[in-house]
Amino acid sequence: MKELKEIHMEDTEEEEMHDIDSCDFGNSLAVVEYVDEIYSFYRRTEELSCVSPTYMAHQSDINEKMRGILIDWLIEVHYKLELLGETLFLTVNIIDRYLARENVARKKLQLVGVTAMLLACKYEEVSVPVVEDLILICDRAYSREDILDMERMIVDRLEFNMSVPTPYCFMRRFLKAAGSDKKLELLSFFLIELSLVDYKMLKFQPSMLAAAAIFTAQCTLNGCMSWNKCCELHTKYSEEQLMDCSTMMVELHQGAARGKLTGVHRKYSTFKYGCAAKSEPAAFLLDARKA
Repeated sequence: MKELKEIHMEDTEEEEMHDIDSCDFGNSLAVVEYVDEIYSFYRRTEELSCVSPTYMAHQSDINEKMRGILIDWLIEVHYKLELLGETLFLTVNIIDRYLARENVARKKLQLVGVTAMLLACKYEEVSVPVVEDLILICDRAYSREDILDMERMIVDRLEFNMSVPTPYCFMRRFLKAAGSDKKLELLSFFLIELSLVDYKMLKFQPSMLAAAAIFTAQCTLNGCMSWNKCCELHTKYSEEQLMDCSTMMVELHQGAARGKLTGVHRKYSTFKYGCAAKSEPAAFLLDARKA
């Protein structure tokens, strides 16, 4: 019996450490030969795409609450325009990097947001929304010239650097390591989109946010701590390292349906997104952190 148990444990460990890229050999788009180097590069450079988690202190006319309202609204716009996931994460990154470098009047904050989305679309999408559509989305608060002028200002301030590793870059890789199904994927994205809205989550690097979202989603679905060796190997994070970020995500999940910023919750309460928002939050993680 003891031998059978040892064999089972060995088999489980081997299963956890399987080659997650084996199914992509022969697929030139998967660039399996270079994937480890690509993600090592992302990890080395992700800090360059981050902003100070206190940058809002230098803004004189806007605050973190206004930022949250803007991001929540942009998530709804992104959903209605049926844009790619990459576009949303790059949009938020552009906004934060610009606001960290430039003082912005509150009447121009929405202009920064839609222009950042336009830039992200130009970088990520095959079909880009026309400027006139963005003007209508803003209820004609800005003109075509306003948007194009802001576009020039943003790319100049960011030195044309649009190629940055966002949490989305890591999500796809880490979900693969977790052996994700659709349910886990949707819940993970629900949690990380909640994190996009909350200014406090800027203190975590993109790879940490991605890993914590998947860890939290696994714990939510399984009802217990769930982080195997394969996940730890590919994310480079242990359960303990993820706990601070993860418990904050649980708190965001608990409050997602309350308050004014409910765009992410409404989106992930639809059948299209698997009603992921209706999952019971992993409150036991909060208790585990206190213990």
